[in-house]
Amino acid sequence: MSHSARESALRVLVSCRTNGAWADAALKAQLGRDGLSRQDAALCSRMVYGVLQNRMLLDFYLSAYCSQKPEHLQPPLLDILRLGAYQILFLDKVPDSAAVNESVKLAKLFKRGQASGLVNAVLRKVSQNKNALPPIPNRDAVQRLSIQYSHPKWLVKRLVQLLGETEAEAFLTADNAAAPLTVQVNPLKTTAEALMAELGEAEISAVPHAWVPGCLELDRTGDLTALAAFREGRFLVQDGAAALAAQAAGVTPGARVLDVCAAPGGKSFSAALSMEDQGVVVSCDLHENKLKRIQEGAERLGLTCIQTAAADGRQFCPQWESAFDAVLVDAPCSGLGIIRKKPDTRYKKPDDLFTLPVVQQAILDNAARYVRPGGILVYSTCTILPEENEQVTEAFLAEHSAFSRESLPAPIGEMGGQVTLWPQRHGTDGFYICRMRRQA
Repeated sequence: MSHSARESALRVLVSCRTNGAWADAALKAQLGRDGLSRQDAALCSRMVYGVLQNRMLLDFYLSAYCSQKPEHLQPPLLDILRLGAYQILFLDKVPDSAAVNESVKLAKLFKRGQASGLVNAVLRKVSQNKNALPPIPNRDAVQRLSIQYSHPKWLVKRLVQLLGETEAEAFLTADNAAAPLTVQVNPLKTTAEALMAELGEAEISAVPHAWVPGCLELDRTGDLTALAAFREGRFLVQDGAAALAAQAAGVTPGARVLDVCAAPGGKSFSAALSMEDQGVVVSCDLHENKLKRIQEGAERLGLTCIQTAAADGRQFCPQWESAFDAVLVDAPCSGLGIIRKKPDTRYKKPDDLFTLPVVQQAILDNAARYVRPGGILVYSTCTILPEENEQVTEAFLAEHSAFSRESLPAPIGEMGGQVTLWPQRHGTDGFYICRMRRQA
């Protein structure tokens, strides 16, 4: 039975809601099952991410034209209405009539036939009023930004405290925009110029990253994994910020490096490339299945210096004590710097986030024991909250007098020993990097 892009999108949204699945994983699995054409797969992805990026705004508009409050609607009716409203309000190439009719079909398909009349009526009203939608309340900035950009109030409030209203809005805008696709060139196999030419032949636009060395920004990509340049390991997909986190260690050929929370392996690969594949990089993760992915990535890139080890970042391994020139701690975090790549991150409960600094602190305290005297410790996260960033490293430095902050290498060197990168300022993911040296 062939599936439509809309049916596949609905199944993904239902899976996210009922199983707590992450959208990117659920989408990948669903597309694998449904065998959509390339065009339909792209439409399905666009709808899933679009609904998640605009969920609160869609609910605000739906509530204006639906007699029941959105949260009182029977699932998956609300998912069907959100999908229909997203197509009407955000997708120029989809005729409104098609969005309405296909949504009615979905209601019948998902045994919600009795509700197909409601779906039809509500979406017709959205379509009729799309040029005169109800205004978003503007009584206070937090409420307006929360609805307009579909971010929970607690997060908007925190962003306004950190950035002020204008820049908080710029950050929220970036969160709902498409993330630039950045790749790191593998200098063991090619040069930036040769790779740009090769990608150009595949009709992919590639330009040097504005300020991160060794990286390119791509456009019009399609499925990158299908390219010979990917299969043969001439690049790895890695945001500029993540590449910088590995470069912050300043490792050179022959170094011994430990990557404590390594999966999916990007920073280990970046370190190995900086070392020209000479020396050793030990890549750790709790889960064996993730280590297999790191090994596969290393093989694809032609890296022989990477070894994998199953280890818990919080538990001490005596054989590693003072054994490494550089230790990378890319700590588990709230992920609030990569919402534009994982739009459902914004809906995490804040209570879950407040336990993270305890875990981060424990991993950092333990990892510090693996740094040789005179060696480097790099702490990084893909979040922008000081509670998970500066406050963690400041607490660490207060307890560990043998360590002190040290200036980051260029191009982030002018930013001192720690930096928070922001999408709206730096064009990268939101990311924190701190470099510390252990006394010789």
